[in-house]
Amino acid sequence: MARDEKLKQRWDLLVEKLSDQFSDGDPLELDSIIYLVGVQELGQYHRKYKKDQKLDLMHIAICRLLEPYGYYAFDFFDEEGWPHYTVKEQLPPLKAGEQSVLMKEAIVDYFLEKEYIN
Repeated sequence: MARDEKLKQRWDLLVEKLSDQFSDGDPLELDSIIYLVGVQELGQYHRKYKKDQKLDLMHIAICRLLEPYGYYAFDFFDEEGWPHYTVKEQLPPLKAGEQSVLMKEAIVDYFLEKEYIN
């Protein structure tokens, strides 16, 4: 099976599983899944987040998701438990479609690592 086809199958499975768990079956968008990864990484599940904190959660997720690709490295947790990352390598310029594929691949890899999907 082609790599892109396998990624699409895993992505569809992941979206279905997460959507069933978090949105009563309404398909989650890429940004929503990135947000969920940020909440997972922060580990503070039962609190309300302000708009700027939601953006910070998405930033945490992107850093964590792209860490295995060599773009970011975990640095430290601050006094409130928020993880901080440093940039190791700048992302290359990507077209919107390429960026979407990279993020989907990174998200699928993340959930494979967490054994949420296989």
